[in-house]
Amino acid sequence: MSEKVLMSGNEAIAEAAIRAGCGAYFGYPITPQNELIAYMAKHMLERGRVFIQAESEIAAVNMVYGASCAGARAMTSSSSPGVSLKQEGISYGAGADIPMVVVNVVRGGPGLGSIAPAQSDYFQATRGGGHGDYRCIVLAPKNVQECADLTCLAFDLADKYRMPVIVQADGMIGQMMEGIVLPAEKALHDLPQRDWIVGRMSDRTASNNRRNTRHITSINLVPAELEAITRARFARYETIQAEETRFEEIGCADADLILAAYGTSARVCLGAHMLAEKEGIKLGVFRPITLWPFPYQELAKIAAKGKPILTVEMSLGQLVEDIKLSVFEAVSGINNTAGSIAKVHLLGHSGGMIPTEKEVFAEAKRILKK
Repeated sequence: MSEKVLMSGNEAIAEAAIRAGCGAYFGYPITPQNELIAYMAKHMLERGRVFIQAESEIAAVNMVYGASCAGARAMTSSSSPGVSLKQEGISYGAGADIPMVVVNVVRGGPGLGSIAPAQSDYFQATRGGGHGDYRCIVLAPKNVQECADLTCLAFDLADKYRMPVIVQADGMIGQMMEGIVLPAEKALHDLPQRDWIVGRMSDRTASNNRRNTRHITSINLVPAELEAITRARFARYETIQAEETRFEEIGCADADLILAAYGTSARVCLGAHMLAEKEGIKLGVFRPITLWPFPYQELAKIAAKGKPILTVEMSLGQLVEDIKLSVFEAVSGINNTAGSIAKVHLLGHSGGMIPTEKEVFAEAKRILKK
């Protein structure tokens, strides 16, 4: 059995990235993810890999673009306002169909906001925070173990689908320390081969010692061609929705009320779930692990039973929009066997405030009038 180690969420993300074969990391300091960049500064260099503290967040994400095109598994990390600066580069990466991993350890906003944990970057991550028609896969850990596991998954999904993948952890999860089992380290020669990169050693021939050149870009000035490329990309997104949707469901089958949350808010909801058990009240917990693709159909099946849903989030109403879309799916689709409509409620905090277990339980009882 693998030995547990004590790590913060930021450190777990960094170590997991290294073990996943991250060959190049580019970042810029910002709280509350500074432990991540500090860890990479030390351990990437120890392994003979590339670490650069860039002159800005904009420079860092474009370095990821270049390193990925050259064949490296590449990553950057930041926190909310820093990720805002990276959005143009993420959009370029999506438009050029290149893998990249972006970590956002979310803090309160808007603007510079606070350095306290928040979840108010949900729209930014799930709706494509940059310009144009595109998506990012978004993975949301609820604990330090998942920080490690989902980071490894992020690199695999980025390579598999050639697109940006975001690991979205709030500041609480980035800073907290827990015992975890680290994933096994991948050998660099076992990583997926990229036959699309700008040039490979295998492209050389005896008669021509120069590598074949490829031009990787997101620009296409012919509207019909650009639309065709974008439609093909969206067909790939449909595959991702069908095959990569992840969620966790606890006690939803016979629940009086469903708590919907992710990340730290989901941990709080689990505590409220246990408080409710002591009073004979059944609170289910539904947690999306992939914020995109969102598990609409899975939540719709639960919503079709007509039980109220309380969305708990560290923002003033972002996740709740996808919860409402799931209810719409239940009402309009074949899942609506009970003929009833689940009412959606919101318990939201902002600015770095975190809901408490007692607060969530009290709000659930108010809705149930128990």
